[in-house]
Amino acid sequence: MKDIFKTLLGAAAVALAATTTLAADWTPPGPIKLMIAFRAGGGADTQARLIAEELEKRHGWKIIPEQVTGKGGLNLAAVLKDAPADGTVIGMAVTETFGYNMAAADAGMTPGDFTGITTTAGFQMGVVSLSSKGWTTIGDAVAAAKGGEALRFGAMSPRLADLAYLLGKAQGVTFNIVEVRGGKAVMDGVNAGDLDLGFMAGIQSKGVAAGDLVNLASALSVPLNQTPDAPTFADLGVDFNSDGQFLFAGPAGMSAEAQAAMSAAIAEIISDPDTGAGALIAKAFGGPLIVSGAALQAQLAADFDASGALLAAASE
Repeated sequence: MKDIFKTLLGAAAVALAATTTLAADWTPPGPIKLMIAFRAGGGADTQARLIAEELEKRHGWKIIPEQVTGKGGLNLAAVLKDAPADGTVIGMAVTETFGYNMAAADAGMTPGDFTGITTTAGFQMGVVSLSSKGWTTIGDAVAAAKGGEALRFGAMSPRLADLAYLLGKAQGVTFNIVEVRGGKAVMDGVNAGDLDLGFMAGIQSKGVAAGDLVNLASALSVPLNQTPDAPTFADLGVDFNSDGQFLFAGPAGMSAEAQAAMSAAIAEIISDPDTGAGALIAKAFGGPLIVSGAALQAQLAADFDASGALLAAASE
């Protein structure tokens, strides 16, 4: 885990160095409205607000956070799309908002309508259950389902619901997929016994460390940092995964200077483990994962274009 964190920090340093020169002279022309696509008080909301606080402290920028939730970030995107492109309105969502969610909803928006500023962290998306169930891998849960248990599987987005369906299909079982609002709702449901298992994107780390929760599988294309022996979805016969990141974005047409200044400022904060945001990202998500500029724009476009394959597979 330490080696992975060092690699991510190195990537963050490269991204920071690459944008510093271009960003040096830019300042926002007024207060910055930061729209947050996550419910108040959750881990993602906390991450956004800690970054906002540190931006104010370090740069003197006035940041005004506000919740714009719903429809997997699409409500935020609809407002952001038509906002001023001068750096005074930005949003924090997830890459899934600009990929699968836009494609699935046929929302009349594409990644080209936005400026990707920077990602902050990747998900540690696991399939999680209570350890008291006695399951150690997803195979145990599948065996329980094949033995007649009707397993309730929590998912906090349509994309994850599709992945849960495909996991059940690959394993020869049918899960009762329950869509809820946010990873905390999944965790609360699992802890309360209202859900048998479900997706959690890092919020489970404390419970796993304490022995109360168990990562049954990694829903990523790579193993989970905390439990690297948990099988990936590819290991379980699923050709898709939940790879993605938290990100800041603005409307299309933001200047290169504004994008670079914000990207560099955020990268500096989240790469510093002594900041609240840096400490949170290190603890919950294994460290910063920074993609910005043209690389981020290309990633968002590729995710949007690739969403059709998952949608087609889930409809079979």
